[in-house]
This record gives sequence, C-alpha cells and structure tokens, in this order.
Amino acid sequence: MTTTAETTTLPLFQRRSTWLATATLVLVLGGGAWALTHHAANAAKPDAPKSPPVQVTTARVATQTVQVYRSGIGTVASMATVTVKARIDGQLDKVGFVEGQDVKAGQLLAQLDPRTLQAQLAQAQATKAKDQATLANARADLKRYTTLLSQDAATQQQVDTQKALVNQLEAAVQNDAAQVQYAEVQLSFTRISSPMNGRVGARLVDPGNIVHAADANGLVVINQIDPIAVQFTLPEEAVQDINRVQQQSSQPLSVVAYDRSGTQMLGTGKLILLNNQIDTTSGTVQLKGSFANPQHTLWPGQFVNVRLQLDRRADSLTLPAAAVQRGQDSTYVWAVDAENKVANVPVHVVQIADGTAVIDKGLEAGQRVVVDGQYKLKPGATIVEPPPAAANNADGKKVASGSSN
Repeated sequence: MTTTAETTTLPLFQRRSTWLATATLVLVLGGGAWALTHHAANAAKPDAPKSPPVQVTTARVATQTVQVYRSGIGTVASMATVTVKARIDGQLDKVGFVEGQDVKAGQLLAQLDPRTLQAQLAQAQATKAKDQATLANARADLKRYTTLLSQDAATQQQVDTQKALVNQLEAAVQNDAAQVQYAEVQLSFTRISSPMNGRVGARLVDPGNIVHAADANGLVVINQIDPIAVQFTLPEEAVQDINRVQQQSSQPLSVVAYDRSGTQMLGTGKLILLNNQIDTTSGTVQLKGSFANPQHTLWPGQFVNVRLQLDRRADSLTLPAAAVQRGQDSTYVWAVDAENKVANVPVHVVQIADGTAVIDKGLEAGQRVVVDGQYKLKPGATIVEPPPAAANNADGKKVASGSSN
C-alpha cells in the first residue's frame, strides 16, 4: 500500500526529469543552429587576397674571360729628384735655364765667377813646370855622375845622393800634377750642369748673389717626369696574388693609372717595386709603377686611381653589378627559379668593375638574377618582368675587367 508521502514525491521527480530533458533538447538544438550559422558564415567569407607579383628586371649569369686586377689609390712622384747646389763658394754670374722648362743631361744651368780658380790653376801649372825643369836637370846630373863613377872620377856617395834628389823631384812633380788636377776640378765647379733629363722648377737664386756650398736650398730643383713613377698601396691580401703571378710570368705586371674620377686613363706602365715589408699599422703594402710620360699626362703630386693587372681567368661567372646586394655579413643576390619566385642567395664576389661583377661561389651559368627592383622583394615573392620595350638591357654580356674586392 502506497503511503501519502510516496504519492507526493513521485510527481515532483517526474516534473524535474521532464524539465531537464526539455532544457537539454533546447541546448542541443541551439548549439546545432549556431554551428550551422557559423559554418555558413565561414563558407561565405572570401579567401584573403594574395600579394601581387613584384615587377623587376632580371638578367642571366654568363660565362666569359675576365681580366683580374687589384685597385688602389696612389700619388704620382718623380722618378728622380735632384736639388742642384753649388759645390764651391762664389758669385753667381748667370743662369742657363728657363723656369719650368725641360733640360737635358749636361746642359749648363749656372755659371759662377771663375777668375779666382783660373788663377789658382795657372799657379799650380807654373809650379809643376818649374819642378819638371828641376827634375830634368837632376836626371842629367845623375847621368853624368854615373859616367864619372865608371871612370873613377866620382864617388858612389855622389851618385846615390843624386839618385835621391831625382826621386824627390819626381815626387814633387807628381804632387804638382795633383794640384793642377785639383785646381781644374775646382774650376769645373764654376760651371753647374744638369745631372739628368728633367724639368726645372722655380729659380731659387738670382744672378749676382754669392752662393755657398753649405746653402740648404740650392739653385733649382729638377724633377725627372719622363719616365715618371706612381706610388700606391694595396691591402696585404694582395701580396700572395702578386707573387703568384710574378712567378708565373717573366714579364713585369702592367699598371694602369686613371684620373681622380676613375674614368680617364692617364697612362700604362709596369710594376717596378713590391715593397719588402707590409705596414703593420695600416695592413697595406707599398708598390711603385714606372710610366712613360712623353705628353706629361702624369704630374708629380697628382692623385690617381691605380689598377694592377694580374691574370686573365677563363669561363668566369659574370652578371651585372647592380644585381649584387650587400648585407651585414656578406654579399647576396636575388635568384629567380622556374616558377618566378625569388630566393636570397649568398655569393662571393671576386671583383666588380665597369658595371660587371665576377662571381666564383653561389651561382651557376644561366641562372636568372634580379638587377632592378630588389627593395620590394622578400624570400618566396613572385616576380614579373616589364614588357620588353620598357625593360633595360641587363644581359651582362660586356667583357669584365675589374678590381678585386
């Protein structure tokens, strides 16, 4: 028999179960509706737009024979410089040159007053003549004494004494000859001649002045400017390459000098000096080239750009210099694959000159590289080239020659 409490509890439990079931059904239906709505919304949303291709200009890596050289900066210097000075004291009578003109070896440059030295030479010559006459008389006496000795008309002591006198006079004549030669040399110093071919500078002493052998400035300075020298420096890394090429060839290395802007060639010469030590403070080595300079295109003190030509390399990889980019640690190029996508490729540059770069690591012949528009690129970007009429010709077919980096 069911009690009253059991009868009251059962309907209450049934009502709670019904409410929970209803709430669960509502939640399930609501969640399903939200999922369908969210899916439909996502399906209706369009995909994010892709980045458009970047317009660039490309060129292909080519192979060609290149002239390898090292570039440096230098200064033109005289092959030889002479400060012409008086070797004796005297009055400057005249000069035999025009300031700033070329002179030849042996040409008269200056004339000192010779009268005093001419008198000294005449005096020395007279003394020599006197002693020669005395010597001739002594030799005649010696001959007579020798004849008398054979006839027992003279003693041996007289003969020996005469022999000694003859020897003494012979020495005196030799001394006189030396004095004459000395006077002639001193007299020759009154004519000051050019010791070499060159160009004179400003006249430092005017005629009428007394000049001295101890004067510091001298009379004029002569610079030899044909041939002329160019002194320049290269990094110490260049020493091994220079030595290698010099050992392979018996001919001196060629040196080319350009003006300050590096566009006008001033002359071609040959290397005559690779200094025997490296400057530890600057890490450079000093070199010197000799240049024929008949037109005087090179001038002492002039600043020049120098190219020291080393060897020629066949089948070198070349590309336009504009393709080479410099990063914090190395150089690189933007290489283009078959799908017109770019990648950042590190390369090693052997040299760059005349708009052409020579590469020995990182690329292969025929690869495409970007030569213009690199600042818009990032790895994986797609590129497109402008129409042929608007594209620059960047095939890099010019024969390369340049300075090593």
